[in-house]
Amino acid sequence: MKNLSEEEVSRVKANIRKRVWDLMERRNIARFPRPVTGRIPNFEGADQAAKRLAHLAIFQRAKVLKVNPDSPQRWVRQAALSQGKRLIMPTPRLRKGFLLLDPAKIPESSLRAASTISGAFLNGKPVKLQDLPRVDLIVAGSVAVSPEGARIGKGGGYSELEYAVLREMQLIDEGTPVATTVHDVQVLDEIPQERHDVRVTCIVTPSRVIQTSGGRSQPKGIFWEDVTPEMSQNIPLLAELMRIKKEAKPE
Repeated sequence: MKNLSEEEVSRVKANIRKRVWDLMERRNIARFPRPVTGRIPNFEGADQAAKRLAHLAIFQRAKVLKVNPDSPQRWVRQAALSQGKRLIMPTPRLRKGFLLLDPAKIPESSLRAASTISGAFLNGKPVKLQDLPRVDLIVAGSVAVSPEGARIGKGGGYSELEYAVLREMQLIDEGTPVATTVHDVQVLDEIPQERHDVRVTCIVTPSRVIQTSGGRSQPKGIFWEDVTPEMSQNIPLLAELMRIKKEAKPE
């Protein structure tokens, strides 16, 4: 895709989101909660995509996963917990930071419930950044992705912020795989990217697995110049991270 201005990229991304949301509703492949507009869309076959992902080597060898809290990835969270993997789940809009779910401390009968947002709050525990374990696999929700690894979320930027926070804490690195589960119609030929966008390395749909071909580097951390006072106020995690970084600096 040709070089675009920030405004043009924003406009193209907004158009892609609307096109995908409308298509999923029109074809009736969207699933609860509906309408999917404004969401990481739940889709027909989300369970099959999760099962396909769970059979991949990147999933099998991972001991700790960070998975988004959205509906289509509930099946991924359930698969992780059922396989005895620890799960880090960001709370919606990161208002309450991250939750850590350890299946060794959750009754087997509660694992399915623990994979839901409400169940994660009941069965998981809020964890400080310093106490988070190293992450072996990230699973992100997406509105649209491309075979080159470009990804569009619902527009809030929280997936990118979560990645940046973990990168700042050295809990992930350039080689940490980033997967997403989507419906086949969410895979598009071309998507513009911005400097803060996280590249997915593996796309899993109900019918196939795509190892992405893009060679673009991942963001190395937070672009602090883009952090507004409103963001700092609404996301206590940012203040926590700034304090950690300040304390780590030598006198």
